Amino acid sequence: MSASPRAFPPAADHPAPLEATAATLVQFIRDEIPLARAMDLSLCASSPDQLSLAVPLAPNVNDKGCAFGGSLVSLMTLAGWALVELALRRAGEDCDVFVGESTVRYLAPVWSDFRADARLAAEAGWPVFFSTLAARGRARIEVVCEVPGSDGKPAATLSARFVAKRRGGD
Repeated sequence: MSASPRAFPPAADHPAPLEATAATLVQFIRDEIPLARAMDLSLCASSPDQLSLAVPLAPNVNDKGCAFGGSLVSLMTLAGWALVELALRRAGEDCDVFVGESTVRYLAPVWSDFRADARLAAEAGWPVFFSTLAARGRARIEVVCEVPGSDGKPAATLSARFVAKRRGGD
């Protein structure tokens, strides 16, 4: 996501509850990313440390009748990006957020509607991320995402490093 006239709306003087902010962000994603609209992306749940996005199987199916791998990785990437973007918005930071690198594993086919759950990696923390952002104008954070399978085990996982860079900065 880059700075543009369509950038995510700036943080309000009196931020809305987290759920409203997450819902606003998901609507922004659907409006500005045609793939997300085609996938029929929706908000499943959010908290300061976790965010879940969901999609129906029908627009994300492959030739075998299960979830398309590209849809799985796209949903996990969007969930991770949204988790970081929401934390920045809550802190009143105006940043561009990018995927620096990611690793995906496909572990089992997904035969029904699915969701991606994003959270910070065990070694990551918001305090270090925000202190680095304050000092350098950019910071990175590790996020892990999972698409749960019908058996409760992960069907797909993504480990990613997201980079935030202040707009109008260095």
